[in-house]
Amino acid sequence: MAYLNNVWYVAALASEVGPKPTARTICGESILFMRKEDGSCVAAGNRCPHRFAPLDRGTLVGDGIVQCPYHGLQFDGATGRCVHNPHGSGKIPEAARIPSYPLVERHGLLWLWLGDKALADPATIPDFGFMTDPAFRTQTGAIHVQANYELIVDNLMDLSHVEYLHAGGLGSEAIKRGTIEVTQAGSTVHSNRWCPDGLAPPVWDALFDDYGQAVDHWLNMRWDPPGVLRLDVGVAPVNASREQGVWGYFNHFLTPETATSTHYFWSVSRAFKIDDEAVDCGIEQAVQVAFVGEDVPIIESVERLMGGKSFEELRPVLLSADAGALRARRVLRQLIAAEQAATAGREVAAA
Repeated sequence: MAYLNNVWYVAALASEVGPKPTARTICGESILFMRKEDGSCVAAGNRCPHRFAPLDRGTLVGDGIVQCPYHGLQFDGATGRCVHNPHGSGKIPEAARIPSYPLVERHGLLWLWLGDKALADPATIPDFGFMTDPAFRTQTGAIHVQANYELIVDNLMDLSHVEYLHAGGLGSEAIKRGTIEVTQAGSTVHSNRWCPDGLAPPVWDALFDDYGQAVDHWLNMRWDPPGVLRLDVGVAPVNASREQGVWGYFNHFLTPETATSTHYFWSVSRAFKIDDEAVDCGIEQAVQVAFVGEDVPIIESVERLMGGKSFEELRPVLLSADAGALRARRVLRQLIAAEQAATAGREVAAA
């Protein structure tokens, strides 16, 4: 499977990585993560170049220095260099190094760059500053999904499924008759759904002080390639400003593990009732019911029934609600093709 390399992937919640070596497979590559004494995190290849042992099973022997569990070679996680060879004269072979990767900690997340280091500009990381803004209450979590990450993007960019898959929770009649607008700015795709003058979905109605009244409901999804999504969602009294209602950002960070599995990091940031533990519990329960209990099983079953064939091979029937998902897929294909062409051009020039 072809992945987009020159882009920032969310590799972990920042809270998941400590000094102890830990590994996670990203885009088919096993990546080693460690936190140094100054608090910074480093990312490197997890495979020892000697006998290919997993370094995350090794021992931390210095600040960001990991010792291979098999033959004792030691590697600096920040640079990838072998810094100690306990065998023979102790000479370190030139090839004794592991890849090192740019890693940025921002918004409570660890963002990993797998591509050309010269292109790794932290300024291109999408802005999720509200996740660490004290004016918001942010809850985070992670889900492992046995399906290709693009199937999850499809699910999020086309929220017409909410009325059916999430009936009784996130769904409402107003969503079914809502209007959709799909726009694109650069490589960012917006898929916005406007659902005026209807009853709020039960999950939102429970958060609203005036229970049972008609509301305007919006679900505005922003996608940045390859799998970073922000859903601006809320309800407000009919024809009122959003500040008179309840709303938040439901954020989805989809990082491919393999062609058929995904690391799904999520966060919810809200600016209302930020000290209300009951709302925290309600959001956590909604995530478990809607994401874990409803979205994940259907997406995993889709992956299985596709039988290893691609989306394009199966020639799906297309509906009007697919516009946002299809636009995201088209942009991603264009970016991967351009990246591959640029790589091929450099290789030809170097030959």
